Amino acid sequence: MLRLVRAHYARCLADPVLNHPFSHGGHPQHVERLAAYWGEVFGGPVAELEESEVLGLHAGVGDIGDAGERFFASFLASLDEARLPDDEEFRAAMAAYMRWAVDRVVGYAPVGSVVPQREPVPRWGWVGLAP
Repeated sequence: MLRLVRAHYARCLADPVLNHPFSHGGHPQHVERLAAYWGEVFGGPVAELEESEVLGLHAGVGDIGDAGERFFASFLASLDEARLPDDEEFRAAMAAYMRWAVDRVVGYAPVGSVVPQREPVPRWGWVGLAP
C-alpha cells in the first residue's frame, strides 16, 4: 500500500488540477497514514484515521470539477507504477473500491455537506463493500 500511495501521491502532485489540494502540506505523515487507511479498507490492521476524518477533509469544498475523475484515473495508473499484481480480479476489486470511494467523497463536496460522526472505516473485499 505504501508503494501505491507514493505513486499516486506523486501523480496527484504532477496533475495541474489535483496539485492544489495536495501541495498544501497537511499531516507530515500523510502518505503513511493514507497507506495504513487503504490497508485497513482491504483487511489490514486498524489505522489511526477514522472514516469521518477522511470524509471531513474533503467535505464542503464546493464544486471540484473533474478532480474526482482525475483522482480515479491517477489511482488506476498508480497500480502499474507501484508494480501491483496485474491479476484481473485484483485490479477489478481495486478499481471498484476507488470508484465507490471517489463517488462518496464527491458526494460530500457541496458546500454545507455534513459528514456523519464515528462512521466506521469501510472494508472492501473481492466482491465489494463488506457488511
